[in-house]
Amino acid sequence: MPLPLTPPPLAAYQDLIDLALAEDVGPGDITSDLVIPAASEGSARIEARSDLTVSGLYVAADVIRAVNPEIRLTPEAHESETVQAGRILMRLNGSMRGILAAERTALNFLGRLCGVATLTRRYVQAVAHTRCQIVDTRKTLPGWRALDKFAVASGGGTNHRFALYDGILLKDNHVASAGGVEAAVTAALRGAPSGMRVQVEVESLEDAEKACQAGADFLLLDNQTPDQVRRITEHLGDRATLEASGGITLANLKEYAETGVHRISLGALTHSAPAADVALEIEASNTEPGTR
Repeated sequence: MPLPLTPPPLAAYQDLIDLALAEDVGPGDITSDLVIPAASEGSARIEARSDLTVSGLYVAADVIRAVNPEIRLTPEAHESETVQAGRILMRLNGSMRGILAAERTALNFLGRLCGVATLTRRYVQAVAHTRCQIVDTRKTLPGWRALDKFAVASGGGTNHRFALYDGILLKDNHVASAGGVEAAVTAALRGAPSGMRVQVEVESLEDAEKACQAGADFLLLDNQTPDQVRRITEHLGDRATLEASGGITLANLKEYAETGVHRISLGALTHSAPAADVALEIEASNTEPGTR
């Protein structure tokens, strides 16, 4: 069954579509205009060329509509669905010129977002035997944050704060500038908007205890070994939400998750995900060679 996911609104990525089409199509598709009659219509399919987790069909559809709103679109898969190579993701019917003009831009969006969702799903499945959540970061492609974070959610991951304005995270530089863990947490809690949690980075068990005593219940354990994370986790238990990050890969992910930590955040989900292999294939066309 589809997960209850709601894609970001078109306003969050309309400018990206406009920029991408201006870059790729510009004043027009010279090749198609030369060889395909303006009235030619046909059908095509977008398909997975590798096993993947779907994300971004909604963006691909908006790209196609931006090129030609009369092209008829029929989704054959849903966001967050894991499919095998060869699965049809969407069918298109209408203007051949429009389909071909939109092809590359639509696939560029879809391939990247499916790639993020697919990589996230791999991480999520690797820790499924634990209580640990896989969490994203702000290490997203500039301008793509809403899309990237939805792709993480499509892959079963959890979204961290969206930006600097909607979450408080006291990193090591904040702590140093404030005069220590206790001072940083106290100042943040004093001015924090109602209901907003304060997360603070701690570098030792001693700092973790100080942070909790100061009122923090959300700690970041950055660039620590599994043994260090386990020691803090065993000491604090569920007194605080504990999030590990830094230097964690698929190779050592299980070891970190089995420390009992609540969350693992990974920039790699969005900054290093390889694009998934998706393609568009023409199925039928009424184009007659030599006609214009």
